[in-house]
Amino acid sequence: MSFWYRAIGVQAVLLWPFSFLYSLLIRAWHLAFDLGLRKPVKLDGARVISVGNLVAGGSGKTPVVIHLANEATRRGFKVAILTRGYGRKSEQLLAFTDQNIPGLDDAGDEPRLIARRCPGVTVHVGADRIATGRAAIAAGATLLILDDGFQHRRLARDVDLLVDSGEGNGLVIPAGPLREPSSGRKRATHVWKRDQDFKHQVTHYRDASGAKQSLTGKEVSLLLGVARPDLVKDSVEAAGARVAAVHAYADHHHFTPEEVQRAAGSLTTEKDAERLPEGHGLGVLLLDLEVTAPFPLPRGEGLW
Repeated sequence: MSFWYRAIGVQAVLLWPFSFLYSLLIRAWHLAFDLGLRKPVKLDGARVISVGNLVAGGSGKTPVVIHLANEATRRGFKVAILTRGYGRKSEQLLAFTDQNIPGLDDAGDEPRLIARRCPGVTVHVGADRIATGRAAIAAGATLLILDDGFQHRRLARDVDLLVDSGEGNGLVIPAGPLREPSSGRKRATHVWKRDQDFKHQVTHYRDASGAKQSLTGKEVSLLLGVARPDLVKDSVEAAGARVAAVHAYADHHHFTPEEVQRAAGSLTTEKDAERLPEGHGLGVLLLDLEVTAPFPLPRGEGLW
């Protein structure tokens, strides 16, 4: 949906009536919680940090979740990450670490990536975050990180962290990228702005042999199945590479061997690599996240 990030044009105008109807529905959902007609479920025994965004994809929340999980582990918490597992085929509740990562169809791409990047952290996958939260606490978790939780109001949280990477054309789905009207940001207890409070940087990639290589001065092509392929391209070029071609597919796309063959020699992202066939032979971009914002704590409280 590249038109989401341009000035409002014909496509956005034609889709605006559907956005208006969706906006009414989502406002009613949130109003029920705001008025106390629906009440979030409070889970005893663990703190909860929710990480989410206003836009549909491409905000950088997954690297932020990984950063918070590793930092909280360093601070002595027993961390569990609760995630839906978008795109997976199984509906069963899963719990795993970097030592026993399940298949793509069972877990989804992002949960697998999170587990790899967060050694010792348990990832709980399931649509019912109340159930996965209870399972995590029963297993000894003292801090729950709710991935993609800003619109998920059923689970009470101590911190509501909004990852802000802009609002595109400012319209609600499907005319624009917003999952809800921008007024929803007032619910956030903390806001981290991209390129201000945190910054993504890609300077190297891991080649097919596993060796780390610099991007500087390289001519590369990209195979991508992410929400914002333009952001990946910009990051690679900022690292000093020239991008000769971009093979772009929909977010969470499951690549076929034929698609990989057509993009032979390309570089891909770590998340995309989770959806590539075994022995794909592509280079994998290595994402570094620099965070300048302090660890988010509940307002009015000291260190946990």
